[in-house]
Amino acid sequence: MAWMNLKPALAQARLDFAARDARSMADHAAVPYRAEEGKFSVPFLGGLYTIAYPEGEISGPTGEEVPLEIQVVLLHYLSQAGPAVPEKRWVSFKELPGGSIYTGPFTNRSILPLVGIFGSRPDKLVQSAAALGGREERFGDVAVSVPVLPKIPIAFVLWLGDEEFPPSGNVLFDASAPRHLPTEDYAWLPGLVLGRMKKLAGV
Repeated sequence: MAWMNLKPALAQARLDFAARDARSMADHAAVPYRAEEGKFSVPFLGGLYTIAYPEGEISGPTGEEVPLEIQVVLLHYLSQAGPAVPEKRWVSFKELPGGSIYTGPFTNRSILPLVGIFGSRPDKLVQSAAALGGREERFGDVAVSVPVLPKIPIAFVLWLGDEEFPPSGNVLFDASAPRHLPTEDYAWLPGLVLGRMKKLAGV
């Protein structure tokens, strides 16, 4: 999201969030909403975030300040998630609407870090995904899926390479992904996941 000015994006996300019906957002996003407190509870990357309605103020799992990019994606998810459920069919970033526009940022923030961090440590990929509630998948040489948000799993795939070819990788999304977030968010969201996984893996 380096090409995006985060403060205006957050301000707009809060306006869009406040304009939506709270119960409808909770139903579509598959998250709890406590009407008496005016608060949503949204699981994200192993932590539970609290979002006040209609203000859009967000607190982290231990009360810490939440990075702006995470605030934006959480508000986008609540205000834009649709009723569709995961289809359990994986698609590439280029298959998302307008994906070709963000191919450069997606590669730089998602695929290159995936290969750089885990290409020679596939066991760490599996371990860190499991720590976030993920599981192994059956494609590539090593693959995992991580439940980033309740309706948004993301898969990380590695091909380990050999004497002739270096390791390579890809990041895949459930076919329902466009119904819950704009493609621009998917260009950088896997990078946030990989940052968390890197810390968990201790690499």
